[in-house]
Amino acid sequence: QVLLVESGGGLVQAGGSLRLSCAASGRTFSNYAMGWFRQAPGKEREFVAAIRWSGNSTYYADSVKGRFTISRDNAKNTVYLTMNSLKPEDTAVYYCAAQRDYGGVMYDYWGQGTQVTVSS
Repeated sequence: QVLLVESGGGLVQAGGSLRLSCAASGRTFSNYAMGWFRQAPGKEREFVAAIRWSGNSTYYADSVKGRFTISRDNAKNTVYLTMNSLKPEDTAVYYCAAQRDYGGVMYDYWGQGTQVTVSS
């Protein structure tokens, strides 16, 4: 079992920045690839970014490429999502998730989410 707890969400103006954190506990964090997803009101959950267990490989949704950066600190059992140049359409609940197989479709564990609201 891996317990994931997100933090760092909040209200920010368009063009601003936020850094989300996801703290993991339980099974060995460094064994898992990590991802960030988001879900806006009335929309389906969508993929945002993912990072390999080692941190040496990442990939992003086109909608956030160049603005968001995923990173991890295995010593702190934490994964981060740094979000710059935020837009109102980035408003959503952001979730982190863990998976055994980097790049796969399935994620094994999910956090409860943190709200990000971007005002225009």
